[in-house]
Amino acid sequence: MARHEHLPIYKAAFDVAVHIERVVAGFPRYHKYTLGTELRQGSRAVLQRVVRANNARTVAARAAELLQLREEIDALLLTMRVGKERKAFKSFAAYLHAVEQVGSVARQNEGWLRQTQAKA
Repeated sequence: MARHEHLPIYKAAFDVAVHIERVVAGFPRYHKYTLGTELRQGSRAVLQRVVRANNARTVAARAAELLQLREEIDALLLTMRVGKERKAFKSFAAYLHAVEQVGSVARQNEGWLRQTQAKA
């Protein structure tokens, strides 16, 4: 089992999770326990999926985990967009920063997936 703390994608995903926790704390009560919970769970799921992909024993298993990670990132972005439309974020800057961070994780995931599929 390789260590995951050194991976740039892990660091980026961890930053997303921390940022989401901070932003959700400022949500209005109505959104904090609905959209906020989904965002917090989604960001943690992305982080956990990165660890699972890193720990995968075979190339095929890693590729499957990375495809799942792609779906979880898309779901997280969708929830963030709903939060923006419902004005849950205190500022557009908080939303923009979160989207940029998640976009960085998505780009790194796609690169890792291409590299993994090339090995298969």
